[in-house]
Amino acid sequence: MRQELQSLPKGLAEDVAKNLVMVANLIDEDPEKAYAYARIALRLASRVAAVREAAGFAAYATQKYSEALAEFRAARRMTGTVELWPVMADCERGLGRPERALAMAGEPEVQKLDKAGQVEMRLVAAGARRDMGQLDAAIVTLQSPELASSSVQPWTARLRYAYADALLAAGREDEAREWFAKAIEADKDGATDASDRLAELDGVEFVDALQDDEHDGGDNTDTGSGEVKDVDTDAQPTSDPDGRPGE
Repeated sequence: MRQELQSLPKGLAEDVAKNLVMVANLIDEDPEKAYAYARIALRLASRVAAVREAAGFAAYATQKYSEALAEFRAARRMTGTVELWPVMADCERGLGRPERALAMAGEPEVQKLDKAGQVEMRLVAAGARRDMGQLDAAIVTLQSPELASSSVQPWTARLRYAYADALLAAGREDEAREWFAKAIEADKDGATDASDRLAELDGVEFVDALQDDEHDGGDNTDTGSGEVKDVDTDAQPTSDPDGRPGE
């Protein structure tokens, strides 16, 4: 990115860089603010591929999928790389066009992706299958050497989580419980809510004891930070296995 910005006058490059730093710092905590900074950077340097890519991710994080797709396409035309192919396909899902996402999953560009990109593409394709109501196909799509591997990679937790979630949606609860547990083993950074999903399957609900006291007039005994209650729940929790914002 620094190399790309060197094509700009020094003062302009610094202004663009400051806005891109703010995009990176805010995109997870406050995507709307990140989007605002991305628009400023785009206004200043729309011919820089890194700026178009950052604007795409900011739009994606705020569910502006049409805008995100346009920016990703522009960045790809400028660089000629395929790294953005999976997120472009996921934008198609966000626009309600899962069949296009599936078509992209079968394009030659996928073979040019690195391992992380191919796993991401598999997650998007499985999500598209689910969008189309093809649960069994989604499960098969996720079955891969990466899923079966015992080694933990950056994508392992999300892949196992997506598989567990698809199994649960298909009514295969015992298998889903097993894979949520495996996702927990790989999720050292808490990137998924696999532990909560597993607890729900086991009929455990975590309750804030202080809030509980407030609701019932203080009759309950305060156990400190919280208490665990066994509950009988038949409701299936909803979650997007692909992590797309807002889904």
